[in-house]
Amino acid sequence: IVASHFKPEFVVNVKETGKIRMVDYSDIHNLKETEIEAARFLHDGGWDASKRYFLVAANQSNKVAVVDAKEGKLAGLVDVGKIPHPGRGANFVHPKYGPVWATGHLGDDSIALIGTDPEKHKDNAWKMVQSLKGQGG
Repeated sequence: IVASHFKPEFVVNVKETGKIRMVDYSDIHNLKETEIEAARFLHDGGWDASKRYFLVAANQSNKVAVVDAKEGKLAGLVDVGKIPHPGRGANFVHPKYGPVWATGHLGDDSIALIGTDPEKHKDNAWKMVQSLKGQGG
């Protein structure tokens, strides 16, 4: 569960179901939920550098789901290595691909870099732009 930086809303992973719920708490006595289909086995994740997009590992599906917290919808579903396990992930600016978010994996020794800038680096957004060799989980 994380809180949106744009509005009074929580992003809630319903782990094994593959569903993400956007819970609007602007009226605490009348919560409103929007359900987003993602991929099964949602686990942990973190924000991109802009704090607009929440990237969450669907670890047994070998995917990372990207939630647009401003629009309340799925922005992307990225195929990555085996059993992604990012903690909160890492953000940095890659010299070739622009802003990226990185995750390691428990099932292999790769580090996936996912492009996170749909405005200035549209061709790289919500894609694994590079896989680096790491130490593995």
